[in-house]
Amino acid sequence: MNRKIKKMTLREIKDLLKCEVITGDDNLDLEVLSGGGCDLMSDVLAFGKPGMLLLTGLTNAQSVRTADIVDIKAIIYVRGKRPDKEGIELAKKKGIPLLTTKLMMFEACGILYSAGLPGVNEAEKIS
Repeated sequence: MNRKIKKMTLREIKDLLKCEVITGDDNLDLEVLSGGGCDLMSDVLAFGKPGMLLLTGLTNAQSVRTADIVDIKAIIYVRGKRPDKEGIELAKKKGIPLLTTKLMMFEACGILYSAGLPGVNEAEKIS
């Protein structure tokens, strides 16, 4: 499959997935290098890359802690889920934007992939 891959801003992603911003309104111009969907934070630690966008259904503060360790740009919670209060406060402190979408993870990842956002293993192909 020959598709054009590209970096995307959070604003573009927000519009594509019809997201609500939970925190980080002022960071919507951040550029995301790649994306990945996962509920197992051990997999995110093993396979995540700095600059990526994480899509997850895990709503506790552990998702934010993991994002901070990996240097993930932002988190989108799928299926209309919202992080707990501790997660929101930690994200504010760490400067990690949090968004939510009503889409299922499969749909959200597919939309972003079709729009050109690379997966973490493809990201090195773009400059």
